[in-house]
Amino acid sequence: MNEDFGFSPQWRSAHRLAGRTVMQIMPSLDPVDADHAAIDVVGALAEAGARALVAGPSGPLVSELQAKGGIWIPFPASSKNPVAMALNVNRLRKILHNEHVELVHVRSRPAAWVAWAATRSTKTALVTSLQQITAGHGLLQQRYNSIMARGDIVIAGSRFAASMIPALYPWAVDRVSLIRPGVDFRGLAPDGISASRVQALRQAWHVAPDERIILLAGRPSLWKGHKVLIEAARLLSNQGRKDIKFVLTGETKGKTGPVREIEHAIAKAGMEGTVRWTGPCADMSAALLAAAAVVIPSLEAEAFGRIAVEAQAVGTPVIVSDLGAVPETVLAPPDVEPARRTGWRVPANDPISLAEAIGEALALGASSRDALAARARKQVEERFSIDRMARQTLVAYAALLDRSDQMS
Repeated sequence: MNEDFGFSPQWRSAHRLAGRTVMQIMPSLDPVDADHAAIDVVGALAEAGARALVAGPSGPLVSELQAKGGIWIPFPASSKNPVAMALNVNRLRKILHNEHVELVHVRSRPAAWVAWAATRSTKTALVTSLQQITAGHGLLQQRYNSIMARGDIVIAGSRFAASMIPALYPWAVDRVSLIRPGVDFRGLAPDGISASRVQALRQAWHVAPDERIILLAGRPSLWKGHKVLIEAARLLSNQGRKDIKFVLTGETKGKTGPVREIEHAIAKAGMEGTVRWTGPCADMSAALLAAAAVVIPSLEAEAFGRIAVEAQAVGTPVIVSDLGAVPETVLAPPDVEPARRTGWRVPANDPISLAEAIGEALALGASSRDALAARARKQVEERFSIDRMARQTLVAYAALLDRSDQMS
């Protein structure tokens, strides 16, 4: 497995793409659903002198990708209908031929099946991005999911994802490259988030000036660990901690089953005045800065911990379940000395350990908290920047095309 591909600020490898034609396939060009990494890679390709094509349905992001130097090609990439996908294979073959495409990159399963069929017949290089690892339930589902491991290069977004490949997709072991996702840090600089924005949120959440916020930001789903946090809140309350408010952000409209179950857990624990839903938050940067600590107590493995990265970017301590890819975003013992930590990792579904970690985070003195914040910002900016992700992706493209050239 490769990581970094010899990353160089001078873009020596990336410049090998000058004059080459690379196509990414996006099932959506709507800002809500789109994989923004593809748009970021468009800009990097254009800067390197490559032709950056994006095949996908029309959407608001067409103008953005064009502004970054990309070329949009209308293509119905979102269809999951087998008949439509078969027709799309022929459509894509024609596009690859007419546009002289040398490499295709896909990040979704339906598009990957179409691209795999088209590129095998045209002998075009194929890159797949495998973020979420799942074997599926049944042989058909497993085979359907396996397409994301069939690229000539398989980009894994975490060591966790890469570690699952030998058991699930042994044929792909030698094709795996680790390229971590990129996060847009614009708007996450602490000095760029005004005190008035933070104060407005505290007032909207009915948090008193002397109360500290523990934040869980995520949709109301039982596997996100809300009930574990509620129990940790009860334990801290029983220890005499009355200066904490536990804030749960996320859409609660419609009172779905998980919302009702979480509300029942709050009531059963007697935490109605301490743990509260606040609904969706339109200013997450201010919310992260307002928090004394951000918790991600997931009960199931996640592919990436964007909230954990963003919290560290604003300098807020984070506490995460030691499960899946999220722990990779946080520096913590035993991987580093306690003095180098940027957050806490705790066993999943362990409210006692979670309560202890929250207590430790709240007990930090001003100097220790400032030092932790500085370390956290530095490490996420180094490891999860959009610039780094885009450059590493282009170096992977160049390495694959070089290999293809040698074989032709």
